[in-house]
Amino acid sequence: MALEVTDSNFEELLKSEKPLVIDFWAEWCGPCRMIAPIIDELAEMYDDRVTIGKLDVDSNNDTVALFGVRNIPTILFFKGGEMVDKVVGAAQRSTFVEKIDALLG
Repeated sequence: MALEVTDSNFEELLKSEKPLVIDFWAEWCGPCRMIAPIIDELAEMYDDRVTIGKLDVDSNNDTVALFGVRNIPTILFFKGGEMVDKVVGAAQRSTFVEKIDALLG
C-alpha cells in the first residue's frame, strides 16, 4: 500500500536516502483510480528500496503549487531530494517500473 503524503510530511520524505515516487491524485479522478492498484502494487514490490506515496491534490495545496501540478494523475520521481522525472496522465505499469528502476540504477 502506498504511503499517504501530505504537505506536512513531504519535506521529511524528500530528505530520505531512498528515492521517492509521489502520485498526485484525487478521489474524483477516473484515470487516478485506474492507476491506483498499480501504484499500490509497486509500493509493495519496491518496499525496502523506494518510498512510493500518494498525495491528494484537494487536501495538499502547498506541495501541488510547489511543483505546478495542473493535471492528474501526475507522478513525480525524486532522487537525492531532486525531481528527476515525471509522468503526466495514466500510464502502463511497465512505464512506472522502467522509471523506478532508473532511480535505483
